Amino acid sequence: MLRPIIEIDEEKCNGCGQCVLDCAEGALAIVDGKARLIGDMYCDGLGACLNCPQGALTLNTREAAPFDEAAALAARARREASGAASGGCPGSAARALRPLMPHGGERSHAAAQEGALAAQLPAWPVKLALVPPAAPFLRGARLLLTADCASLALPDLHAHWLTGHIPLLACPKLEDHAALRERLGAIIREAAPAGITILRMSVPCCGALGRLAEQAMAACGGNVPLATHTVRLP
Repeated sequence: MLRPIIEIDEEKCNGCGQCVLDCAEGALAIVDGKARLIGDMYCDGLGACLNCPQGALTLNTREAAPFDEAAALAARARREASGAASGGCPGSAARALRPLMPHGGERSHAAAQEGALAAQLPAWPVKLALVPPAAPFLRGARLLLTADCASLALPDLHAHWLTGHIPLLACPKLEDHAALRERLGAIIREAAPAGITILRMSVPCCGALGRLAEQAMAACGGNVPLATHTVRLP
């Protein structure tokens, strides 16, 4: 039958997974780093997944199998039960957690003693490349843009840096600069954060983190206060 169905531009798709989260029917999955339509009959053609930060998804009217809601939901339930979570990482769903306690390290140690390691984070995920720009916990928040190494280097990270901030981890040495700049620009544009604190290491490659933030700000026309702090090696 002729009906609207989702179409994915692979050149634009960066595999962020926002469309997977938005699709209640589970018609989409991240496969080999790109969004894929699992099957025509799983797509209802209503376009709930069109809120793509990259503009990679559109509706196209073409010949397709009729939408089968029962089959779609059953297939999604099977994937979630097996841990596949719609073909993507089951832990990548964006979610607000809880405010950090002032002495999170002690609390985590106590939890470990009881056999339960409780995450001390205000939101999830924490990798910049995985955080959907439209995540509600980003709106008006103070962001901590930290290099992966810097976050590991500071034993007082939770007590003195994460409290009151939403963490975004990135590595300017190993990750694609264009992708990081684009994701950060989308966050600034959509979430209008109250401020961005940049935490970098003293090594030269880490200086790119601040430059990427400045470039993203200029590209999206944002006016968010930036503050940079450098963790120095002994």
